Amino acid sequence: MFSFAPVQSVLKALKLLTEVNRSSPATVGELHRRTGLPKPTIVRLLETLMEAGYVTRDERMRGYLVTSQVTHLSSGFHGAPMVIEAARPWATALTRQIKWPCAVCLLDYDAVIVRFSTIPDSPISPFHATLGYRLSLGGRALGRAYLAFCPDEERAVLLAAMRSSSDTENSGLTDEDIERLIAQARWRGYTERDSTAEPRNSATIAVPIKLGDRVLATFGVTFFRAAVANPEDKARIIHPLKKAAANIEAQLEALSQSMGVAFQGEK
Repeated sequence: MFSFAPVQSVLKALKLLTEVNRSSPATVGELHRRTGLPKPTIVRLLETLMEAGYVTRDERMRGYLVTSQVTHLSSGFHGAPMVIEAARPWATALTRQIKWPCAVCLLDYDAVIVRFSTIPDSPISPFHATLGYRLSLGGRALGRAYLAFCPDEERAVLLAAMRSSSDTENSGLTDEDIERLIAQARWRGYTERDSTAEPRNSATIAVPIKLGDRVLATFGVTFFRAAVANPEDKARIIHPLKKAAANIEAQLEALSQSMGVAFQGEK
């Protein structure tokens, strides 16, 4: 039994925040379909949540996103939205510098999923859109960057998932293939897409975003192969990419210390 009737505006705001968190970026139209709330109410609540610091509006992606302020609402928060938030300005700056589009991905069982992309900022992107794409751990640069640089114990779990995967880019790799892939990635400090994977006119180079030993995300640049035809051209992508990743990691380290976020699963 409750002493008072629930405050409906609070229930609506929490319902809306849950939906934004579940499917960022979310548009007003999408939130209207999922919550049934009137659009004017949604707009007022979103602006209130923005004022409180829990939500931000991304004009390029045409939607609303949660911010790292949501860490204050749940002790079970694992840092993924904070990774995207920290990476966004560095990825955007990198695309402005080298023109090619960047993507930031998070682990999704036997693949990684694109959670942020600078395709709207790139004048020469090989793709129109990649948000939500699943990229295999075995064949795609952004997936390989996770597989190659994650801790050994985690990799053992991922390899078991890959062997039972219906994706031939995962299940078709032998143990020798994987050992060679990991050794090459760690020697170079980056990974590349399988050259036989489609589309063959483009390629991707990727690096991990780490905090301690843990890989929080992967970060990569996609380009047309014909435009990056020699080692010097490739170096003009690799070096700025690694520098941007290091800046993201430094920002995450500072945020984790200042906000007490348990990226490593610590309480």
